[in-house]
Amino acid sequence: MQAQIVALGRIAVAAAMLAAAGTVTAATSSPAAAKKATTETRKPREARIKAVYHVNQGLQQATDALRNIRNHLAADPKAKITVVAHAAGIDFLLDGAVDKNGNPYDALVQDLVSQGVDFRVCNFTLQARQIDRSRVIPEASIVPSGVAEIARLQAREGYVYVKP
Repeated sequence: MQAQIVALGRIAVAAAMLAAAGTVTAATSSPAAAKKATTETRKPREARIKAVYHVNQGLQQATDALRNIRNHLAADPKAKITVVAHAAGIDFLLDGAVDKNGNPYDALVQDLVSQGVDFRVCNFTLQARQIDRSRVIPEASIVPSGVAEIARLQAREGYVYVKP
């Protein structure tokens, strides 16, 4: 019995606090009304999802990533997607790259860029593999370090990490 009185007291205190804050009126300060009023005032703003896709394993992974990104955008057209490629993952972003069936990657990349997807290539990889920057397709930008870019996007810009 005493536990019920304490619980009712806590509900009354919560209702009084809500009423004082102007969230609920005295006429609607029942526990159910207080919960409803609190929920209504705290409706979360729909946050735009930001995802960084990490591609570093070559053409098959790139093919998988592009398919995943198309599916991602079909499910959530407002998503902000950035692809960061380094090591063997940059190959699909080089001029003339084709998949195992001979289809050019640049057409898929161009389509995704038109939907707001960003593509970034690691300069350290270009240097290590002695690939001229001019071979990178124009739709992709070059960043100093692929792994540093992924870390920056996650830590400073709130991106979630996706590894296809």
